[in-house]
Amino acid sequence: MGHGPITFRPLRRDDFGRLATWLAEPRVARWWNHDVSPEAIERDFGTSVDGGDATEMFVAQLDGEPIGFIQRYPIAAYDEYVQELSRLCEVPPGALSIDYLIGDPAARGRGVGAAMIGAFVAESWLAHPAARDVLVPVAAGNRASWRALERAGFTRIAEGPLEPDNPIDPPDHVVYRLARPAG
Repeated sequence: MGHGPITFRPLRRDDFGRLATWLAEPRVARWWNHDVSPEAIERDFGTSVDGGDATEMFVAQLDGEPIGFIQRYPIAAYDEYVQELSRLCEVPPGALSIDYLIGDPAARGRGVGAAMIGAFVAESWLAHPAARDVLVPVAAGNRASWRALERAGFTRIAEGPLEPDNPIDPPDHVVYRLARPAG
């Protein structure tokens, strides 16, 4: 099914209420498993909003309306993450990773997730010209997430155990990669 343009703007503190609502939405909460109290939202998103760490956070908009959240970060900025991910696959120098959610239930099931991921990665190549790869580990049970990556052009490169975001999940993960297009 078709949809309009997907755009991104930096996450702001006045988005925190909406973000908490999205994180509490059952299909998001299942995989993100995030405390949605104002204190937890501030703790986990405030530093990035202030530019205090390497993660860049954005609100995804469909036809100008907020529908989701997406963030990117250089994997190398987080040593523990590099060590954990390196057990499953090569982590190329300068590689980025992303995390994402569609918070608006009405935007799901229409190809919006794949379009959001594709548009965001295209912008990421411009924002991070040295990056040559985007690697995204996903809980193996989160089929909707890894199918969106596949529809956005990512290829599965590894499978194995990683610390799950939700403690009810097994450690089984799949890792997807998208290389910067040639030229």
